[in-house]
Amino acid sequence: MRYFFADDRWEWSDEVARMHGYEPGTVTPTTELVLSHKHPDDRDELSELLQRIRRTREPFSTRHRIRDKHGRIHHVVVVGNQLRDDAGEIIGSDGFYIDMSGDLRSAQEQVSNEVEDIAARRSPIDQAKGMLMMVYSISADAAFDLLRWRSQETNVKLRDLAQQVTTDFQSVPHDGAMPARSVYDELLMTAHLRVGGID
Repeated sequence: MRYFFADDRWEWSDEVARMHGYEPGTVTPTTELVLSHKHPDDRDELSELLQRIRRTREPFSTRHRIRDKHGRIHHVVVVGNQLRDDAGEIIGSDGFYIDMSGDLRSAQEQVSNEVEDIAARRSPIDQAKGMLMMVYSISADAAFDLLRWRSQETNVKLRDLAQQVTTDFQSVPHDGAMPARSVYDELLMTAHLRVGGID
């Protein structure tokens, strides 16, 4: 997903288009269309968020519901980062949607426990993938896509970024319960800033 401030323009990935009930390439997303798919109870909050992003141009994360073209409700997590041009100017927001509808986990303590098991048994990339799968309830392929996207966007080697994500996620205090997902959103979106020895 990408949103450009200057011309109020949106770009959807194929996955995001399908999440909204459209075949890729059959619709041009607009702000009006995006907001029309938000659940009525969430729409005002999301409209305010969009206005704030335009004003402050800050990264963001949100959890809300969308209603696809067929009337199905999807619980989604959306994480957005600053989109910059070649001169470094912030020109929009880019990020990703995660559809949580299929597996809304209530056993949050299980996620916390498995994060440590994953770290003990797997290579750096697999560790980070496993943690993303646990935290966001997504597939291995989707987890790898997230890592690869952040690696490409930040120009940090995939393995180095994965190691940092693993370290960051392990450092989150749990105190018997899973922290808010926004804590992990922030760590994922800023992991590249903590990677040392970038070539």
